[in-house]
Amino acid sequence: MADYYDENDLSRFAEIGKERPDLMEKFFAWYGATLEEGALTKREKALIGLAVAHAIQCPYCIDSFAQTCLETGGNTEQMTEAIHVASSVRGGAALIHGLQALRSVEKVSM
Repeated sequence: MADYYDENDLSRFAEIGKERPDLMEKFFAWYGATLEEGALTKREKALIGLAVAHAIQCPYCIDSFAQTCLETGGNTEQMTEAIHVASSVRGGAALIHGLQALRSVEKVSM
């Protein structure tokens, strides 16, 4: 069985705009603008993107932002740290939702 994720799809991303190129053009303009140098450097934005990519578990984004991190002067130590931050936030979010389970048990137990 072939894998669902195909790394070649990343280079084909623009094809998703075939039916509505006007919307894809707007997306690319917005996306590009968000990654431009501003209050944050391109490297910092790439690290944020890499962290978010791991949190939302997008393999295409992970590939893209890993490369962008390197291209903008990031290194594997910084990338690993960003990934750990994202992982701890996601883990904490999962744990805090455990309180909902405990409240459900408390309601039934009363």
